[in-house]
Amino acid sequence: MTLTLYVGSKRYSSWSLRGYLAVAQTGAPFECKTITLDTPTTAAEIAAVTPAGRVPVLHHDDLVIWDSLAIGEYLHEQFPTKNLWPADRAQRARARSISAEMHSSFAALRTAMPMDVIANKAGAGHTPEALADARRVQEIWREQLAASKGPFLFGAFSLADAMYAPVATRFHTYGVDLDPVCRAYVEAIHALPAFLDWQRDAATEREIAKYK
Repeated sequence: MTLTLYVGSKRYSSWSLRGYLAVAQTGAPFECKTITLDTPTTAAEIAAVTPAGRVPVLHHDDLVIWDSLAIGEYLHEQFPTKNLWPADRAQRARARSISAEMHSSFAALRTAMPMDVIANKAGAGHTPEALADARRVQEIWREQLAASKGPFLFGAFSLADAMYAPVATRFHTYGVDLDPVCRAYVEAIHALPAFLDWQRDAATEREIAKYK
């Protein structure tokens, strides 16, 4: 079995971080290849590894899987003992629901506070629409953490946490006000060994002007 994950610049690519955390959680050996964003060759490099023209994309031998949720579902099937989704059927349905909400919603938050895991931009991007999205995210977190008792949304780390990890970094980067429960969750995400590896690599990447 050969797993290769192609990601965008680790400093900025939120969807890539989701795929990376999912693969890392399996414990299986994999190679991560970074395609630097916003260069003259970026589009061609991505097109060479995925028909969708976007990262992340997972290559498992000759099979190509793209989109973070699809990658997560595939890994759940390939590594069933890792419980990437909760074992309980009702909890699994809930985890998929909040993950799908993350996948399709929060456009204002994404636009006003693009991911940058290295920068400190406290106070920037605090538009009314983005803060409304932030409140909804925190509502989800509080409800799940109250039920699971933490440290992650369903107790142990799951694909739901992979989906919300980039938002946790945004709240840190942009200084979004958090209550103690949500702050502890953000800290738990930032303490993940896989995230620390990702952040370390991100610190070596060049800054991209359009994300300043």
